[in-house]
Amino acid sequence: MKNEQDRPGQTKQGGLPAATRRQFMGGVGALVLSASLLPLDIRAAYAAPKQGGSVRFAINDGAQTDSYDPATWQSSFTQVVFGGTLCNALTELAADGSAVPDLAESFSASDDLKVWTFKLRADLQFHDGAPVTANDVIESFRHHMGPSSSSAAKALVEAITDVKDGGDGTVVFTLSGGNADFPYLVSDCHLVVMPAKAGGGIDWARGVATGPYVIEDSQPGIAVKMKRNPNYHKPGQPYFDAVEFVNIIDVAARTNALLTGEIDYMVDADIKTLKLLERNAEIEISKVSGLRHFSFSMNTAIAPFDNPDVRMAVKYAIDRDDIVAKAFLGNAKVANDNPVAPQIAFAVNPEPVHSYNIEKAKEHLAKAGLTSVTLDLSVAETAFPNAIDAALLFKEHAAKAGIEINVIREADDGYWDNVWQHKPFVGVDWLGKPTCDSLFTTTYASDAPWNDTAWKNARFDELLVLGRAEPDTAKRQAIYGEMQQLLHDDGGALVIAYALFIDAMSKKIAHGTIGNMLQCDNFRMAERWWLA
Repeated sequence: MKNEQDRPGQTKQGGLPAATRRQFMGGVGALVLSASLLPLDIRAAYAAPKQGGSVRFAINDGAQTDSYDPATWQSSFTQVVFGGTLCNALTELAADGSAVPDLAESFSASDDLKVWTFKLRADLQFHDGAPVTANDVIESFRHHMGPSSSSAAKALVEAITDVKDGGDGTVVFTLSGGNADFPYLVSDCHLVVMPAKAGGGIDWARGVATGPYVIEDSQPGIAVKMKRNPNYHKPGQPYFDAVEFVNIIDVAARTNALLTGEIDYMVDADIKTLKLLERNAEIEISKVSGLRHFSFSMNTAIAPFDNPDVRMAVKYAIDRDDIVAKAFLGNAKVANDNPVAPQIAFAVNPEPVHSYNIEKAKEHLAKAGLTSVTLDLSVAETAFPNAIDAALLFKEHAAKAGIEINVIREADDGYWDNVWQHKPFVGVDWLGKPTCDSLFTTTYASDAPWNDTAWKNARFDELLVLGRAEPDTAKRQAIYGEMQQLLHDDGGALVIAYALFIDAMSKKIAHGTIGNMLQCDNFRMAERWWLA
């Protein structure tokens, strides 16, 4: 455990800077639903993990375009199956939300937080038996770097000015500015380590990595079969002999597959039929709060969303309480046009709260020179659970303010390739990021790869650089508070609710406390779970 007396920027045995970790864990709010309170965890606590057996997990957003290239992973299917099961990064998110060593055995930083050194574990091997070297790490990061990169993680690594072999099994990163959250940044599932090619680059096409499971068969958009890695670097893990991930988009089909024993676990249980599953003695329901949030994104570069008063009118024209009650049946917490979940360090709740207010909506429309406006809202069930119901409720709410919303039901297949970031007003399921810096860098900075609102704000970009380099927590709080206020007041994201991960599984599966940051036990369920 790190000594609280240590100065921010000094780390020991892979610990975060003291103030950063304290601030991070102190931000856990009332939304967090401890998995340790769930019946399954109570039962599992009395049974030590054991090896053996196989399971089938059902995810709901795989696509025929899925590949092993970590630069392309944007769905939960690719991030869980490839990022969290096939591969490892230098660090990972533990169940308690902290960034802990994974392929690295430790990490440390210079006093100014600009130089970070990671010590690799000894005797690391890829699935084919080849040793993992510092060069593999270097090329794995360079895969996302440079002006020609189209990686989803490009924004995360742009601050890296140099990455080199430090000798004695170390990799040294030099940054353009200090970054107190760098151990979190390198835990990102895109920044996994794959074998380097002789001439530079990484050999991602073979699907060879370091993870707990090895690819046996992969059919993009359908299923991925994997077997246990006998040379995994974590003693005793993983526990299953084999795992299979199947892509089942339709929630009714996933539910039926679970009830008939075709699968053992499903993401996003249907809240409308949750009572049916809860009555089944062989099934356990898991409800865990994470960083997930549901939004309707407005592209601020396209009329009429280029007018901030139109955006504000839309934000006041939605009754979030009604949507949480009716579309999500209470299984979410009302949000306030702030994508930063309550348990993230430095989270705030900006004022004024954007509650349903028809007069305010009309007032902002009038400021935009309008008495009415018609908007096309594209959604699909894969956009987020019950997105169509939410959109139809929104249509009713907004009509009273003179905002006519045409709800366009898009196809589930190809939604993330053909609709999101292509149409100006869309439903979005955000899995979230563990820090303000990583969230803002990937999604809300002017040049962020996932800036689906096309929002650009010079002050926000300036604060982003200042915030990541600031070691003083009080000053970071002020910086990130101002950034959240800017998003709330001017941004194009209509953030509806912070959601629970509501999954269902056979009671033959056991596990410990489920991580409350990312989906599927912070993407690591295949590694951490076992048969009861």
